[in-house]
Amino acid sequence: MKRTDLERKERDIKRAAKKEERLEKGGAPEKSVGDYINELHSLFFHDETKIYNVAIDERIPDLLEEMMLDLEQKQWENIIRKAVRKTGVKEKEPAIKELLEFME
Repeated sequence: MKRTDLERKERDIKRAAKKEERLEKGGAPEKSVGDYINELHSLFFHDETKIYNVAIDERIPDLLEEMMLDLEQKQWENIIRKAVRKTGVKEKEPAIKELLEFME
């Protein structure tokens, strides 16, 4: 086996152990940063140029509030930027600004 394969397996084992430890400690698993990115991305209504439902859909502010309670503040902007980038829209900044304004 190559060194990179061994390192990948070690990382997978560590992740599984950490997830199991988290389940034992708190009962229900917490959402990860990736979970928030994927969930926020799934709530967006967009085409190639713009995200349309940032201000309209009430599920988005609810998710952002949940995220604010669960995660540290330094991760919030990163999650928003990655979720918007995942849509592939051309006008990213207006949506990012609108989402960040809600966070303040």
